[in-house]
Amino acid sequence: MARRSSSPAASPVTITVSATDGGVGVGGSGGALRRSVGLASPIPRRSLNPNSPSMCARRYLSASKAEAEAEADVDADAATVSSSEFVRYTVHIPPTPDRHASSGPEDPPPDRSYISGTIFTGGFNCVTRGHVVDRPSPPRPRGSAALQLCKMRGCDAPAFSNPPCECGFSICKECYEECVDGGGHCPGCKELYNTLSDEDEEEIEEEEAAAALPLASMKDLRGGGGAGKLSMMCSMKIPNGGGGGSKGPSDFDHSRWLFETKGTYGYGNAVWPKDNGGHCGGAGAGFKGFEEPPNFGGKCRRPLTRKVGVSQAILSPYRLLIVVRLVALGFFLMWRMRHPNREAVWLWGLSIACETWFAFSWLLDQLPKLCPVNRAADLAVLRDRFESPSARNPKGRSDLPGVDVFVSTADPDKEPPLVTANTVLSILAVDYPVEKLSCYLSDDGGSLLTFEALAETASFARIWVPFCRKHDIEPRNPDAYFGQKRDFLKNKVRLDFVRERRKVKREYDEFKVRINSLPESIRRRSDAYNAHEELRARQKQQQQQQQIAGNFAASPSSEPIRVVKATWMSDGSHWPGTWLSPDADHSRADHAGIIQAMLAPPSSEPEIGAEADENNLINTSGVDIRLPMLVYVSREKRPGYDHNKKAGAMNALVRTSAIMSNGPFILNLDCDHYIYNSLALREGMCFMLDRGGDRICYVQFPQRFEGIDPNDRYANHNLVFFDVTMRAMDGLQGPMYVGTGCVFRRTALYGFSPPRATEHRGWFGRKKIKLFSRKPTMGKKSDRVDEIVLPQIGDVESEDGDVESSAALLPKRFGSSAILLASIPVAEYQGRLLQDLPGVRHGRPAGALAVPREPLDAATVAEAISVISCFYEDKTEWGRRVGWIYGSVTEDVVTGYRMHNRGWRSVYCVTKRDAFRGTAPINLTDRLHQVLRWATGSVEIFFSRNNALFASRRMKFLQRVAYFNVGMYPFTSIFLLVYCVLPAVSLFSGQFIVQSLSITFLIFLLAITVTLCLLALLEIKWSGITLHEWWRNEQFWVIGGTSAHPAAVLQGLLKVIAGVDISFTLTSKPAADENDDAFAELYVVKWSFLMVPPITIVMINAIAIAMAVARTMYSEFPQWSKLLGGVFFSFWVLCHLYPFAKGLMGRRGKVPTIVFVWSGLISIVISLLWVYISPPAGVRKDYMNFQFP
Repeated sequence: MARRSSSPAASPVTITVSATDGGVGVGGSGGALRRSVGLASPIPRRSLNPNSPSMCARRYLSASKAEAEAEADVDADAATVSSSEFVRYTVHIPPTPDRHASSGPEDPPPDRSYISGTIFTGGFNCVTRGHVVDRPSPPRPRGSAALQLCKMRGCDAPAFSNPPCECGFSICKECYEECVDGGGHCPGCKELYNTLSDEDEEEIEEEEAAAALPLASMKDLRGGGGAGKLSMMCSMKIPNGGGGGSKGPSDFDHSRWLFETKGTYGYGNAVWPKDNGGHCGGAGAGFKGFEEPPNFGGKCRRPLTRKVGVSQAILSPYRLLIVVRLVALGFFLMWRMRHPNREAVWLWGLSIACETWFAFSWLLDQLPKLCPVNRAADLAVLRDRFESPSARNPKGRSDLPGVDVFVSTADPDKEPPLVTANTVLSILAVDYPVEKLSCYLSDDGGSLLTFEALAETASFARIWVPFCRKHDIEPRNPDAYFGQKRDFLKNKVRLDFVRERRKVKREYDEFKVRINSLPESIRRRSDAYNAHEELRARQKQQQQQQQIAGNFAASPSSEPIRVVKATWMSDGSHWPGTWLSPDADHSRADHAGIIQAMLAPPSSEPEIGAEADENNLINTSGVDIRLPMLVYVSREKRPGYDHNKKAGAMNALVRTSAIMSNGPFILNLDCDHYIYNSLALREGMCFMLDRGGDRICYVQFPQRFEGIDPNDRYANHNLVFFDVTMRAMDGLQGPMYVGTGCVFRRTALYGFSPPRATEHRGWFGRKKIKLFSRKPTMGKKSDRVDEIVLPQIGDVESEDGDVESSAALLPKRFGSSAILLASIPVAEYQGRLLQDLPGVRHGRPAGALAVPREPLDAATVAEAISVISCFYEDKTEWGRRVGWIYGSVTEDVVTGYRMHNRGWRSVYCVTKRDAFRGTAPINLTDRLHQVLRWATGSVEIFFSRNNALFASRRMKFLQRVAYFNVGMYPFTSIFLLVYCVLPAVSLFSGQFIVQSLSITFLIFLLAITVTLCLLALLEIKWSGITLHEWWRNEQFWVIGGTSAHPAAVLQGLLKVIAGVDISFTLTSKPAADENDDAFAELYVVKWSFLMVPPITIVMINAIAIAMAVARTMYSEFPQWSKLLGGVFFSFWVLCHLYPFAKGLMGRRGKVPTIVFVWSGLISIVISLLWVYISPPAGVRKDYMNFQFP
């Protein structure tokens, strides 16, 4: 445990290993070793964690006196040991930051229970208040540090606060001495105790206190200078006992012997004794009698990630087929233009236009798929590098950076609180250091139902999270875990698993009942309080009237009394958010900002649980029972202020988390997407912390869905996009951000440029220019306003003028919050790579993050309230260049595009076990509306400055093509509509798109079709999808292209031309019900105007086929070739629309009458128009002439 003191310690770092004369060792050397280790840093210490932005403005202590004392101690120790044979060497440790002065004893840490039991509210024209919620705190387990008892049978004495054995077995002092005297074995693990002298324990504690150095702010590390360096002087006596195997001082590898060991004293020794006491030396030993230390550098050099390319046996034919099909399309279009159909020029022209556009659209979609890659992460290396004991981190505390997890919800009616609660539980139980994890729930509706459901979730998490850690539960969503149909006993070896699982399952069932009963409970409570308030108001009115009339026996007034129908919390106070009966200052679009820390930040030391009793449902002995910080946030909304939907809520969470926890990385999840793989965060960190990870803005995970019908009728899994397109983009500049399941770098969200960027100039971006600076002069002139120099902590190479100018621009970009501005360089420093990696210019030392988190206080939460106010973003860059970008219904794609446009890279992380899982709408109407929203956002992107045509030079050419295709694909629907009607028109008219089915046309058609099928097979091969999934994707492309995409183009044009705003309803998330059919929504038919075009196309093509066959069969001169061509293309259209037609039938084959009415009317109109344009042969046209009176 790191020591906390009000004054800095100061003594030099000296390691001396010498032999005593009392014993006989190998070669005449003493067998006993005397260790004298003293540690002091010329850097002042402080009691609180300096990571907090609130500490950045404090002054620093001078280190000159400490340096003088350090030099004096070094000289004294050197003179003491100068009489023996020693090897003297000095190791220079890289510069370390100056530290703040420690706070005095008059500033005790704030009470965690006060923070977690207080609702903070505030906002526009209202004072920030802290309302203490009167709710009982959960009982403290007996296994906590304050109540730890000895576990020896018959003994109930207080145990050591830090167990003497690594297994964590609690034992008192008397029992410990008896065990040491009786053989030295631990009663828990049966291993020998590591007995240390008092002097050794003090030395090790000093080493640990010095190794756990806290972080510094920007002002600390900009000071630089010699005071930021430490020198370590160590001495080693060489055994002189004769043996040819001994090495001289010049041959001794001092750097390797400084690494930690696994000897009697654990990691940290300067020598490596043998297991038998060091009395036999190996042939390759450095000294005779001592074992050669292991090569620790081998693990350190292993990469965290590796890129696995697709086999050239698949990729080379794939690229060749793309070229072949492109050439075939070119020759086919040239042949079509040179051989027009003179009998139906209009039909020939329309088909040529459609086919040309389809070829262009296919090329845009195919070019970004030229370089697919696969990636893999090595979690073992991550643990060795960041969670293993080292010279700077002897206790092996986690050196991983902090992660803030964002969960967004807006409407508890469409997004059930139970779904959100299960998502939060999966986050709290994730396999990541507890003290480095924070979870924020954004309730954009300000609902008391969501608030109380989160409070119930925090209570149940005290049972669920230790259960998951103890038994290694997967997945850690209780609803998904208890609902899965498989053998839950597989790989479980604990005898108490079945019993504890049964208990937790019962608790979860009761938890679900409590969540489901919350709406009725809130309504009844509010009605009771409102009735009581109405009664009090009536009594008060009667008293006032009696006083005025002077008659105490006056009859009560019959005047109506207006009492506000408020929504009440359980402690008898008004809910500051949205009421069940909306009123002024208490509606969805008008309420105050609310922040409540449901779970306070955990302590830095593990808290071991206790055995099962009346206060503990399950036995948590040996299990860490700490929980991550959990915060409820509802930003302020007021009339007249645009809240910018989900993007605005996410930006409010970014500012809130920067003040309360300031994790350098952010995970964004929808409320219906839970963590399916508890190691997902660690896999994402592998990419962020590996070499070159400082250029990665985000790590995108694929979206996986459950609850989809087995046939995947409407391509809800969307595997062609997630497993083909996104993998291919990973080989370029990185995948797109898809709105959920993404780990962001906080500084990238802040709008800063990467530390290194590449400009792509020339044709197709073939000329590359490397840029290694964050100066705003990089790139084109139009891009300079989009950049700002990131103030780097400890960057002595940057000019002071650049840093000062950047600091002056920060308030204009991020707002007026001083704590928020001070947190930016701290987040940048914590997100850096380790400076031990080769090629890292601005890294952080190992062990710099293995420090306790600063406790949360009321002033910090009050500052967080101010940054979620409705007016905070006024005259700032939030939503324009900072955070999630506003102005589009697909803010996710635009946000990722802006990062790539600045030169950042992204990574696609496909884990062996799905990282996240969510739900998707399986109903046809809901699915079409979802596709409509995506397509409308793409149209908005096409007509905005975010069009890839205006991208900067830092975006690769093929990456630009991929983003351009995102904005272009909805316009393909116009040509697709026409092309789906052309077969029916050709059958009605008896004409075809070509004059005759010649052999040349059939060869071209065969070549284009065969190459398309071969490309699909190769994509299936390197992506791992199935042919059925590929075909479903093709079918829904036609369904969406004839229904939602044309409507999106129309809505987008109306917004651009006429300024008509577009509003979309929230997609409903189904709540799990064991008694209902899991796929009941699949058969529900809901009327929508989007169904009219596809139904019309189906009916027209079916009628055309029947009429053409009948006409050809009874014709004197049948033209079978034209009939065959027309029927083939009509059948192609109907095959693609088959899932749509099947969905209209519902479960019992019923179709809404309105569908038949609209489709029939449109079919009749089109048929009459065709008869008018091209009447049958031999029919007079007089009756077609309209005569007006």
